[in-house]
Amino acid sequence: MKAAFITLGCKVNQYESNAMRLMLEHGGFETVPPEEEADVYIVNSCTVTAEASRKSRQELRSVRRRAPGAVTVLTGCYPQAYADELKALTEADIILGNKTGFMLPEAIARFQETGERLIAVEPHGRRDGYQSGFGAAAFEGHTRAFIKIQDGCNRYCSYCIIPKSRGFSRSRAPEEIRAELTEIARNGYKEVVFVGINLSAYGLDTSGTIADALRLAEETPGIERVRLGSLEPDHLTDEVIGEMRTFKKFCPQFHLSLQSGCDRILKAMNRHYDTAEYTALCEKLKAAFPGLSLTTDIICGFPGETEEDFLETVEYAKKTGFMKVHVFPYSAREGTPAAKMDGQIPKEEKARRCKVLQEACDEVRTQFLRASVGSTQSVLFETPKNGFMRGYSENYTPVRVKTDADLAGKILGVKITEAAKNDVVGVIEE
Repeated sequence: MKAAFITLGCKVNQYESNAMRLMLEHGGFETVPPEEEADVYIVNSCTVTAEASRKSRQELRSVRRRAPGAVTVLTGCYPQAYADELKALTEADIILGNKTGFMLPEAIARFQETGERLIAVEPHGRRDGYQSGFGAAAFEGHTRAFIKIQDGCNRYCSYCIIPKSRGFSRSRAPEEIRAELTEIARNGYKEVVFVGINLSAYGLDTSGTIADALRLAEETPGIERVRLGSLEPDHLTDEVIGEMRTFKKFCPQFHLSLQSGCDRILKAMNRHYDTAEYTALCEKLKAAFPGLSLTTDIICGFPGETEEDFLETVEYAKKTGFMKVHVFPYSAREGTPAAKMDGQIPKEEKARRCKVLQEACDEVRTQFLRASVGSTQSVLFETPKNGFMRGYSENYTPVRVKTDADLAGKILGVKITEAAKNDVVGVIEE
């Protein structure tokens, strides 16, 4: 039988889709791209914004229209957060939450045997542990591997539904991480990215820190580079930064979620820092890791955000010097405090603010790329395109080199010769 995955959302979702893919293949399924004909289609959903939920429904309905005889599965964050709402979504034959995704092979077999619709969504509990035995050590079409090492979040930012869809923070056991790192290295991957829902909280429930996970990668033969996914800024202590500096394989790129550059809005968001603390952390990281890059997420149009608040954010983003900023309009999520706040911003105004902020951040990105001209970067090459091989440096600068050679999976030194709008161009050093 053939199965196809449609994955929306973050790197954690991508990792979990890959884990479910390997489970099905182990059970005898062949997995195919979602545009091909399949017997089963799995939509691994996102619900971080209303648009993400809409896209999840849209994908499911699209599959039902073009493959009416196939089994359709909806899983991921959307059903976990809004299970009651989705009971009426008849386009899904099977609905599984984040806690029950491991049931996928069994659920498909049961549906094929009985023809009865199956909904299995279990609420998260405070005593839940990390879900073991749900790993992935092969990533089709990727030259780097992802390892999920943490799940859940205890932060309860006022705009965010993720604690409901992911539960409380919990960390993966070191021995499981070590085993997956070893398997990933055996499969030929040189770079690994640790991901999680609140990644910087790794180890806090087990008297450890994120540095403990990095040490496991440092000690794994065959792994040459390790980087971290999105981080919350308030867990990166001086001690953790000091330990990170000792790891030779660690890539100096930090995605530090900001969300607003205005202290008044940060407080309304129930974020656990202010701009002064965020700036101090950035300065510590720049001192510890020369040549690092900083990337972030910013929300425009949070309820009550005035034009003055917004302009504070624009100026703060420019001053901080992010290599890249992911800009999002605020999206009201039912069940969160922010959805009931006064001062909701019209959609058109949120779009305008996003455009203004993105343009300002793009200018800063161009300056960052230009500053790398003349330097030599260690680049992991990934894909060929239009006569160039493309890859990423240690600080995640996108690099392309004109060559006909297939360099995918190789790490080579590249002298940067020019900066373009969204990447840099270089030549391979002998």
